[in-house]
Amino acid sequence: MITYKVLDANDVNLSLFESFDRTQNVTRCWRKINGEWFIKDVPFVDNWCEEEYREGVLYLENLINSNGYVVGAFCHGYLKGFASVEPAIFGIHAKYMDLSNIHVSQDMRGEGIGKELFSLAKKWAKEHHAEKLYISAHSAIESQAFYRAMGCVEAVEYNKELAEKEPCDCQLECVL
Repeated sequence: MITYKVLDANDVNLSLFESFDRTQNVTRCWRKINGEWFIKDVPFVDNWCEEEYREGVLYLENLINSNGYVVGAFCHGYLKGFASVEPAIFGIHAKYMDLSNIHVSQDMRGEGIGKELFSLAKKWAKEHHAEKLYISAHSAIESQAFYRAMGCVEAVEYNKELAEKEPCDCQLECVL
């Protein structure tokens, strides 16, 4: 049984992630070359080390304390997924909010957790006057398939800062 909970700063600590496995075995990724999208073989294992978990805890605490949104998915009391949305609206022509995180533990992928977290993030952003979610998304074909299934398309307006921070990410949007 999966339960979902909006997290507050007191919920977020390193022990929250003790049963969370961020590992993603990547084989192929989308790459934009001369304005066209191609699938390329780019094998690697994406995972977080302890320092990245520590940075993530601080990031999520700061986000919550600045009126952002963090929701967790729990199975038997253990965190198995989470999503976060930044509180600021941005964009020249669109009212975007940034879906800054959405992750599901490797052992629980394919169970619908990501879909529910995405739905909850959309709902929160819409309630806070956004018109679209913006996602600087991992380019792995599996990640992109998830976002496409959620109704995401390439962003009409790129967030320059996010695109430069992660140049291999796919810049996406989803109408709320």
